[in-house]
Amino acid sequence: MRIRAPRSVSLRAGLALSAVALTVNSGCGSQKVAREGTDVVSDRARQVAEAWDGSTAAAEWRAGYYPLGEAVQLPRGGLRSQADKQAYEDRHFFLRGKLPDSEQEDGQVTWSGGESLTRPLMRVKDAYKILTGAGISREPYLAVSGAQLGEMELATSRGPATVSAWIFTLDGYDSPLKQAAAVPSKLPRPPIGAAHDIPGYPLNRLVQIATDGHSVTVVAFHGVCDDGAAVDVLETSGSVVLSASVKDQKDRSKCTKQAKMQQVTVELERPLGDRVLLDARTGQPVPYKGPLGT
Repeated sequence: MRIRAPRSVSLRAGLALSAVALTVNSGCGSQKVAREGTDVVSDRARQVAEAWDGSTAAAEWRAGYYPLGEAVQLPRGGLRSQADKQAYEDRHFFLRGKLPDSEQEDGQVTWSGGESLTRPLMRVKDAYKILTGAGISREPYLAVSGAQLGEMELATSRGPATVSAWIFTLDGYDSPLKQAAAVPSKLPRPPIGAAHDIPGYPLNRLVQIATDGHSVTVVAFHGVCDDGAAVDVLETSGSVVLSASVKDQKDRSKCTKQAKMQQVTVELERPLGDRVLLDARTGQPVPYKGPLGT
């Protein structure tokens, strides 16, 4: 296994998304402590890569269906008005009529190379509930006048795929809203446990993979008394391991127990491809949840 040295990456558009309640262990340490902490993180990343590369878990990951793109595809050209955009963000939908009874139990996932996988099919009522959440529909809202089973294109851990999808007809739109209906595969059991004795925090989520695969954008935590989040990357032939940390920690005695979430874009030496994107701290694949965390 050939592993290149981890490197820190700069923040691209350091966007603080929200503040969350989280204990922040920020403080001023000596250069020796900082260096030792870096060595511990580096060693941990290597351990995670070695555990995953060639493992049963990695084989299961490459054989499964794991979406890495938005499960909802808006009508062609997007939502036309600010009111419709607000309704979508607030998950305000109104059902005109009746949803079809779901008789088909299995959906299909087909990759560009011809490989396919049969997966359980999400019921249309459950798909609609995901769109609407638990809230009560209020104006402005998007009116759904019908639904049928169809297909949509979706980015996955194995590349672009055509997946079974529920096609919702929206009043006032010539093209539908689509939602992936094939249920993702169960995550494989990681071949290495989580580490609780290394600096930094787990990554919150994967937001985006660049079209060319040469960068990934993730959400990382940082404290209120530091200069932001940083993410180191270690690449192997079978995995990409990300280690999140904070920059320039200040005196923790003056800090509150809070943390912020920040988008960090990590540049890769070569496209991600079907390599597993892993969190060094948890030893698990970084979950995709999109820009809004859904």
